[in-house]
Amino acid sequence: MIKAGIVGATGYAGNELVRILMQHPEVEIKSMTAHSYVGKQFDEVYENYREINETVLDEMNMEKLAEECDVIFMALPHGTAANVVTEDILKKTKVIDFGADFRLKDADIYEKWYSVEHNGRELLKTAVYGLCEVNRDIIKGKQLIANPGCYTTCSILSLRPLVAEDLVDLKTIIVDAKSGVSGAGRGLALASMYDECNESVKAYKIASHRHTPEIEEQLGYAAGEQITITFTPHLIPMNRGILATCYATLKKPMTYEEVKAVYEKYYGKEYFIRLTKKGVFPETRWVKGSNFLDIGFSVDERTGRIIVIGAIDNLVKGAAGQAVQNMNILFGLDEKTGLKLVPVFPA
Repeated sequence: MIKAGIVGATGYAGNELVRILMQHPEVEIKSMTAHSYVGKQFDEVYENYREINETVLDEMNMEKLAEECDVIFMALPHGTAANVVTEDILKKTKVIDFGADFRLKDADIYEKWYSVEHNGRELLKTAVYGLCEVNRDIIKGKQLIANPGCYTTCSILSLRPLVAEDLVDLKTIIVDAKSGVSGAGRGLALASMYDECNESVKAYKIASHRHTPEIEEQLGYAAGEQITITFTPHLIPMNRGILATCYATLKKPMTYEEVKAVYEKYYGKEYFIRLTKKGVFPETRWVKGSNFLDIGFSVDERTGRIIVIGAIDNLVKGAAGQAVQNMNILFGLDEKTGLKLVPVFPA
């Protein structure tokens, strides 16, 4: 059995991770930490776990976790992992970080977009970006995995085949994405309070969202050159889910069937990526509670553009589910182990 430690178990992503790992046949949750709830039972924080998970929550102690666990999940925001994950920790255990500390290879870019000092620069060379469908071969056997962001997972995978095959003008890429409120986390914030976000849709962090350089860096690897995109996120009044509508100008006229063949080339054998039928477009309700990414597209012959739509559950494929998928790869398990979650509907 793989012994797992969860740092930040009471956040939305941490809670989702607990739900998934408790159903994983090869995992034992060895320790759970939560700074604000030390000494409380997990089912006191989340009543849905009553008499199911009564684990007492601990204070974070990385040295102790490294001794006890085969893998540590850092389900905390940016700025934490870089301060506590060290080479000594990684000699003893594997770390999968939900935050952004090790996603960008250039620490200066990280500091520019996140406005904090990066204290783990020496580990950036060894960290692997955990986008499973792209990097599974280099994830195997590594010690430090940067779990991708939610917007980024949906956007990168939706566009990557077009970029990798040089089918679109890279200067024309626009990503218009919508997220449920859980993407803002469980902390108290005025913008995510019910009265502030219900019955309203709003764009935020226009031309300045922190996931922008992550999308650009990863699509740049696929293209073999630097990319600059326009990325605009929106907050919509639902609990969970991300819908990314991506636009780009095709370099030459293409039929639906030609584009579909490209996506089949990249994703035809991928269990967690589902391509919709012609004329059917992804909806967040069809992936909720699952590790699936649904992708659909339309070729606009009038404008010469292609519109690609991707949908994920931000807490599963965009966070905890992808983290477990990474863990499965790290330990040589079938990627689907513990993740054959049928989307929940209605919910």
